[in-house]
Amino acid sequence: MKALPWIIAGAGVAAAAYILYNTPGPEYATGSDTIEGAARNVAQWGSKRRITGKGTNVVGKVKEGFARVTGDADLADEGVGQQIAGGLEDAAGAVAQAAGKTLHEFNR
Repeated sequence: MKALPWIIAGAGVAAAAYILYNTPGPEYATGSDTIEGAARNVAQWGSKRRITGKGTNVVGKVKEGFARVTGDADLADEGVGQQIAGGLEDAAGAVAQAAGKTLHEFNR
């Protein structure tokens, strides 16, 4: 029964990722499909990067926690490295989402 919360959490993350990846972006009547398409693509790329970054961060935290229990310093270092990489990927995604919003606002 200890695995049940992890299974439920994994299913929730998978459902959220499925919804985010398969939800079409809003269509705006701006008159320029190329700029709007670019804005939508950049924002979607940013969303994907943020999800990947958060997932990498969680995996790093799990590795670090497991390493603390087992006393494996190398695995703990690898977990910390994954947390840093996940944070950077999340930040890059946030910048891309902001760029997509900016492109959309300029196209109004």
